[in-house]
Amino acid sequence: MAVSRINEAGLNVNQYGNRNVIINGAMKVAQRGTSSTGIGAATGYFTCDRFQIAPSGSGRLTMTQESDGPSGFANCIKLACTTADTSIASTEKLILNQIIEGQDLQRFAKGTSDAKEFAVSFYVKGNASATYTCELYDGNNARQISKTFSVTTSWTRVILTYPADTTGAFTDDNNISLYLQIFLHAGSDFTSGTLNSTSWAAQTKANRVSSSNTSFFDSTARTFFITGVQLEVGDTA
Repeated sequence: MAVSRINEAGLNVNQYGNRNVIINGAMKVAQRGTSSTGIGAATGYFTCDRFQIAPSGSGRLTMTQESDGPSGFANCIKLACTTADTSIASTEKLILNQIIEGQDLQRFAKGTSDAKEFAVSFYVKGNASATYTCELYDGNNARQISKTFSVTTSWTRVILTYPADTTGAFTDDNNISLYLQIFLHAGSDFTSGTLNSTSWAAQTKANRVSSSNTSFFDSTARTFFITGVQLEVGDTA
């Protein structure tokens, strides 16, 4: 049985432990190496553990673990466009994601009357202003919800709150249940509808990404940095 530990402010420190569902959100572990070039032909894990690149199209990028970050973070992922793709086919995409097992998501009580909200937060920056889309995709029930966020040339903390979903439970096992994915490039198959941003719904591909989404592959000057990724229960990061 855990022993409660009270800090100077009179708060129970233990209640804050193990709240983040994301693994390696601070980008500290990169067992495959700290740099990988020519990414874009196939889906895979290339540098920081647990963070997958899922591409399609002719754009290419370099992915590195950098010794850079906002206050409190020593490392981040950096993506740098090395081959631009300015003629975007309808099926193209570039996603940075983490795939989460159902057994680690039971605290959200999804698919029940006690379903909880999802709080996603992270720090981002880039070489220029940009708008991207962060989607939560329920792989068990083919349901999703997406929200946009902005990037500037300085580290900025993004906080996104997604509503509870009383439809479709996550399976309580070690199989894939949830994808947290950032769309950095998307063709019209994903952007031609109305962004589904207010409530969970059955997947409609055209509603998954904002029509204002920036293309990461619009220039070889384009960069994207991210660290401090968190997924927590509730409406507060």
